[in-house]
Amino acid sequence: MKKLLTSAFLAGLMATGAQAEDVTLQLKWVTQAQFAGYFVAKDKGFYEEEGLNVTILPGGPDVAPTQVIAGGGADVVVDWMPSALAAREKGLALVNIAQPFKSSGMQLTCLKESGVATPADFKGKTLGVWFGGNEYPFLNWMAKLGYKTDGSPEGVTVLKQGFNVDPLLQKQAACISTMTYNEYWQVIDAGITPEQLVNFNYTTEGVATLEDGLYVMEDKLADPAFVETMAKFVRASMKGWKYAEQNPDEAAMIVLENDETGAQTEAHQKRMMGEVAKLTAGSDGTLDPADYDSTVAALMSGGSDAVITKAPEGAWTHAVTDLALK
Repeated sequence: MKKLLTSAFLAGLMATGAQAEDVTLQLKWVTQAQFAGYFVAKDKGFYEEEGLNVTILPGGPDVAPTQVIAGGGADVVVDWMPSALAAREKGLALVNIAQPFKSSGMQLTCLKESGVATPADFKGKTLGVWFGGNEYPFLNWMAKLGYKTDGSPEGVTVLKQGFNVDPLLQKQAACISTMTYNEYWQVIDAGITPEQLVNFNYTTEGVATLEDGLYVMEDKLADPAFVETMAKFVRASMKGWKYAEQNPDEAAMIVLENDETGAQTEAHQKRMMGEVAKLTAGSDGTLDPADYDSTVAALMSGGSDAVITKAPEGAWTHAVTDLALK
């Protein structure tokens, strides 16, 4: 039925002389339920209904969304706000046009046997940290706690963590970076019980920053036609996200169908989708200015260790979501 509807839609476009607009989306990471809304929107024909032909590019450890969009390889990218604002301060004029993720899923997961029960116990410990733009929330938190990250006795030692949980399993680090929807469950699947762990969620600790927003280059927004195209894209994407929230198992299976690597499993993606739905719940795509201000304040704290040195100007706009929600 879906294919019949798609064919009818395309036939309609041809009959009216309209041509689908091409949009390339660069994901922050590999194909997984973290990005289910976009795959659902494409699979269900939501993009086609808006007259869009959307190409979704998976990310990976060697793919930086900021570099891709800077080089013209994508029209819009999924990125975390700390990374986007840090790039903006360095001269890459990224603008947040929509914020599908309302809440943060980032946390530090620690082995209780390492002696970590509270943040006061981080002192002198080795902590696993993701880089490539993901380090900013962690560095801000350590600055807030007053810990240097240079390996000094009164500070913490930072282990540049790969995108896996090996440092915890091999006891190379007392704590590692995890996401509530992904790496935490990899630890559990490895045979460690929840009772053996303590989690420090960035939201609970008051240092959460916005994740998984949609960003474009600022100069593109001067073109009303581009703004309209992005409004169509955001409207269809949010329709995909709401469908995914309401149909998590189906959404997970759609993600699996789009995983060309074959690396993902049904059980993991279904569990991930259930957790991701908690983070997108309550968002219609519109960036909450209070959430933005909180993120900026967090990134500016820490003195010389601050992620950004001044409040950005023009780093977000409601022009796209206002048009999308009309």
